Amino acid sequence: MPEPKTEKKAAPKTSGKLDLASIGGLALALAGILGGLIIEGGKVKDIAQFTAALIVLGGTFGAVLVSTPLRTVVGAMKRFLGVFHDRSSPLGPLIDDVAGYASQARKNGLVSLEQVAEGISDPFLKKALILAVDGTDLQEIRKMLELEIELEEHHAEAEAKVFESAGGYAPTIGIIGAVLGLIQVMKNLANIDEVGHGIAVAFVATVYGVASANLLFLPAANKIKARISGEVHRKELIVEAVSGIVEGLNPKLIRLKLEAYAHGAPAVKAKKEKQSVEPAPAPAKAEA
Repeated sequence: MPEPKTEKKAAPKTSGKLDLASIGGLALALAGILGGLIIEGGKVKDIAQFTAALIVLGGTFGAVLVSTPLRTVVGAMKRFLGVFHDRSSPLGPLIDDVAGYASQARKNGLVSLEQVAEGISDPFLKKALILAVDGTDLQEIRKMLELEIELEEHHAEAEAKVFESAGGYAPTIGIIGAVLGLIQVMKNLANIDEVGHGIAVAFVATVYGVASANLLFLPAANKIKARISGEVHRKELIVEAVSGIVEGLNPKLIRLKLEAYAHGAPAVKAKKEKQSVEPAPAPAKAEA
């Protein structure tokens, strides 16, 4: 008799949600600045200058292209969407799933996870389980997965630095825009009535440069770094989980270990980085 076909569950898609902190923070900053301008008797149209925005944004983007490889810039633009849309998933369901895999492997062996691995939507977890099922040595599994984490973290940090560079260039480009505006003002010194208005318009580029750097580019770089840290944390947890499954640890012990790791890994990582930076103490001199 032919064996009954096992139905594979569709891999759940990673659901994302709007990052209210990013959206609300940017809205609050703009509201505070524009609100202060209006309270002081100014108008929004006083700083609504298309030419100033063109000089600052165009000049900044051009400087970034000169200093950064195009592939990295394209990757940074794609990653920029993650500043306002959080696609990260909580670690609780992941720990539950991994504990279930550990129970199945303990009862039926690692080979029983082969079909389960094929239906996993997380590519990193899927790869880790397939390596485990194929009988790869535990040390080799760790090396391969940790190398992948390190390379991905390196690329992501390079993409975050794109916005750090933009945050450094934008204020300077704003000053260039202000100087260009003042040059135009100097051409019309004969008309004194227009000089004051022209100077005010000229400095709008400086406002755009400083504002874009401190309200958008630099905060975006920091948020991307936070996303990177969270993703690395998640993958390191997967490495620990699969290592426990390969070693045949008790599923309850694996769960407790992962729960502790989920809460304490960032602090442990920061402590290790600090210890690696601090110089080793000098050996004591022997007394004569």
